[in-house]
Amino acid sequence: MQPYFHRFEDRTAPFYAPMSSKRTTAWQFLAGLTIGVSIWYLWWRWTASLNPDAMIFSVVVALAETLFFVGTLFFFHDIWREKDTPQKPPPNCRSALGGDYDKGSVTVDVFVTTFDEEPDVVRPTLEAAINLKIPENTRVAVWLLDDGNRSEFALLAENMGVGYLHRDNNRGFKAGNLKNALMQTSGDFIAICDADTRVFPNFLENTLGYFQDPKVAWVQTPHWFYDIPEGQTWIEWARQKLPSSTTFLQKPIAAIGQFLSGQTHVGVDPMLSEPALFFDVIQRRRNRNGASFCCGAGSIHRREALFQSALSQYGAFLSNDPSRFALAQEFEPFKFHVSEDIYTSIQLHSNTEIQWISVYHPQVECRMLSPWTIEAWATQKLKYAGGTFDIMLRDNPVFQTGMPWRIKLHYLATFWSYLSALWVPIMMLAPIFSLFTGWAPVQSYSFEFFMHILPVLVLSELAMVVGCKGHNVNIGRVMAIGGLPITLRALWFVLRGQKPKFPATPKTPVFTENKLDRVMPNVALLLLMLAGVTYGIWAYATHQDGYTMSFLIVNLFWIAWNAISHLRVIAVAVWRPSERDLPLLNMPVPDTQDTLKNAPI
Repeated sequence: MQPYFHRFEDRTAPFYAPMSSKRTTAWQFLAGLTIGVSIWYLWWRWTASLNPDAMIFSVVVALAETLFFVGTLFFFHDIWREKDTPQKPPPNCRSALGGDYDKGSVTVDVFVTTFDEEPDVVRPTLEAAINLKIPENTRVAVWLLDDGNRSEFALLAENMGVGYLHRDNNRGFKAGNLKNALMQTSGDFIAICDADTRVFPNFLENTLGYFQDPKVAWVQTPHWFYDIPEGQTWIEWARQKLPSSTTFLQKPIAAIGQFLSGQTHVGVDPMLSEPALFFDVIQRRRNRNGASFCCGAGSIHRREALFQSALSQYGAFLSNDPSRFALAQEFEPFKFHVSEDIYTSIQLHSNTEIQWISVYHPQVECRMLSPWTIEAWATQKLKYAGGTFDIMLRDNPVFQTGMPWRIKLHYLATFWSYLSALWVPIMMLAPIFSLFTGWAPVQSYSFEFFMHILPVLVLSELAMVVGCKGHNVNIGRVMAIGGLPITLRALWFVLRGQKPKFPATPKTPVFTENKLDRVMPNVALLLLMLAGVTYGIWAYATHQDGYTMSFLIVNLFWIAWNAISHLRVIAVAVWRPSERDLPLLNMPVPDTQDTLKNAPI
């Protein structure tokens, strides 16, 4: 039987057009207006709106709003302007790479990393690597890096004519696997593929040219999950769900559903996996400062940069304390860490001997598989959050020398977005608290309040729509609110001194009967919201002090806004693909490891 992803083979990769000058001007104008009205609003909040009858509550909410505004400034800087690096043809010999290279052939090692994936997942990846178009005067070697040390994969590599490397332990996990391969190969460049990363034939032709700049350490390409379910149109959904006797209702209900959801299809991207906003907006615009960080798969690295940076870090460690030579940290071309990709980026961007830069290539050059289960989804989110918090708290580049300040601001934007988990709860619980107590964080929900807050909400939304090129901005909002329990769990483990774990993201869909145990915090929060709404409506109906119509409407609006995000995350847990999306639904359901309990980060 063919693997589930075979039915998506005919999908074509999107083309990410550059941002036009008119759209850039409109975005920057709206961003400037948003910043201006936000400052005006916050000045009013701190000087004229604090509620003296609930001063502590009012100050805490105003502080959270201020911290959100700081995050907006970081994000606007992050995506302020798009600037692609001019593409060049591949180097025709090593001397075109600058430095001390000779005139010989350029050599490239393609690393395909695997740990516990099935052969059906890895085989197409190897086939794609073997079928790469090889630029003139370039030699390519494909290597299967099997950290599972499995005989069937050694046989697979032999049958496909690629190199096979394994080791007796899993020290450093993926980073250790890559190091083991680096020590046994010699290519000038290393292309990194996860087990499911299938490179397109032109991958090398479209990326090697950037390395003619001798300061370029790596090139990152976008991630494209070609198997994301597309769902069905609203009209198809209405015809399926509504009785045949109600045909006249199908089109109106479909139109309402599309308007409220903002989506043309029901069930599209159920796992919130679409990465286009991150890659085509955030990564692409960080490129203007050479600050796009490595995302592992789909990247290609200069061997010289990896080894120079690792040797620099290793030498600095020994020079600080020569007596600890025997206990010195391990030499790590890729940092041994759950977020080895961004950590290695930080080390290269911080290098004081050579100011290495990165290049973001804006067009898709490979295809990958998305998470299709709550286990895969939760594993991925925990790893991202736990790894980022660990770097931020223990080796934060913002407070170190070496990294240019413009690049520091980009990393700071990433850290700040995760730190928002400390003030998101305030904004999420504030309307519930208000409905239970009758206390408002402002003196009153008067005309003056709406006059100040509505311009902020409207202009910021317009700025995001224009600035983000029409990509779905709701995924980030859902994760900030609905994904809060996962983010806080990751932060708690890091604060307790636990090192983030390295669980591999499952690549094969396995659906268990237990649907809600992994999102019970979200369910509990929804029940708390429902209780607050019920009490608030009762208090208003019985004319309790403080429960005005404007008070009720404002708090119900924000509760509904937050509830949608939690419902969206719960939908991740309960989603099951239809036979249209997954023909293998009738397969037996094997036992699965409880990812969240056994691998907390």
